[in-house]
Amino acid sequence: MQQNRFTGERRRIFMKKTTYILAILPISIILIIFLHQANTGATEPAPAVTGLADATFTPGVEKSFTRADSIVMAYNTLLTSLLEDAGTVGAAAVITINGEIAYMKAYGVKEAGTVDAVDEHTIFRLASVSKPVTGTLARILDNEGTIRLDDRVIDYLPGFSLKDPVNTNNLTIRHLLSHTSGLVPHAYDNLVEAHVPFSEIMDSLFRVNISAPPGMLYGYQNVMYSLYDTIAHLKTGKNFNQLLQDKMFGPLGMYNASAGYEPFLENENKALPHARTGSGFRSIRINDRYYITNPAAGINASISDMGRFLSALTGPDPHALGPFLVDSVFAPQVISPLRWIYLRQWDRVDSKHYGLGWRIIGYKGRQVAYHGGYVSGYRAELAVCRDEGIGIAFLTNSPGKVGSRVVPDFLDMWFERVDVPERIDLAEK
Repeated sequence: MQQNRFTGERRRIFMKKTTYILAILPISIILIIFLHQANTGATEPAPAVTGLADATFTPGVEKSFTRADSIVMAYNTLLTSLLEDAGTVGAAAVITINGEIAYMKAYGVKEAGTVDAVDEHTIFRLASVSKPVTGTLARILDNEGTIRLDDRVIDYLPGFSLKDPVNTNNLTIRHLLSHTSGLVPHAYDNLVEAHVPFSEIMDSLFRVNISAPPGMLYGYQNVMYSLYDTIAHLKTGKNFNQLLQDKMFGPLGMYNASAGYEPFLENENKALPHARTGSGFRSIRINDRYYITNPAAGINASISDMGRFLSALTGPDPHALGPFLVDSVFAPQVISPLRWIYLRQWDRVDSKHYGLGWRIIGYKGRQVAYHGGYVSGYRAELAVCRDEGIGIAFLTNSPGKVGSRVVPDFLDMWFERVDVPERIDLAEK
């Protein structure tokens, strides 16, 4: 009897120990993983939203990136939540810090109802984010002496004519790329929408009303901006896509990027466009809207391409673009009275200008070079703050309100890190 009681007691003690070991085992495994990552410097992405691709983080190698990593992680959590709540079909984002890719993530799928996941090489349409790319190309060719920004348009296009002779004679390439041609805004976008050949549109520009002499007023253009394609082709003998490949995409490692409708169609790894319906997003037919204005809206790229582009703009590598060239690209050319709705998610905008294909925004004491784009089921966002050495790009095939927030949300997080560092320090302890 005594032996049975002793045996039963031992069994109870054994069961308690087993239960305790099983209870703490998962915690121990998590702790071991955490300590291993702390020793190796690895950064674990936040849990992926169901149906979305896992994050790929590329932490910077410098010690100063430690605090930045906390901002990147917090931003990942916010962005993933926004995309999930919006029912986003597919998207991708990248962040660069001092020329290094600190964060890159692909979300969702290329087409609703499939499992074909977006990856870092999936191409999207950049829409009007093509303009910053073209503006940067133009500065490269100006720096080489191939096509000077202050060359007159009529020196390349002798038969070119506008309604006012002053504008015809004094219009320069700089005016084209800074939207200061003097023509009324959005001249002949209706003809672009109607698929009228670009050569016919160009020959009709003499009918467009003039609002000011060149260089005086900002007036957003797609047609006038895209005259750069014609000028560059006549000067170099290369089409716009080949010129980009030779001068930018190849040297910067933007191997998925292209310009034009055919290269987009031929790429098997492309995100398909979507439109919102009452029950969510549905895929829509790929179309060639605005591809006749490639410099303004016809460039295609993946998020890895955008990361390379941002790295060249935010880094010190003299073999990429170089500080002098980049600074001149971002130099304000004209005050831009941009309507508040375009920046409605930005907290405190101090000033608005336009550079060479870039919107130059005074924001919370910094200069931010920014552009957004939208066309037929695609949205793109791009921003660089050289004051802080940061850049961000966002691409999606299911446009919605998320696109309006991705840039200002990141900037707000980053600027708070600098302006109120004690909050971040406390969060890291």
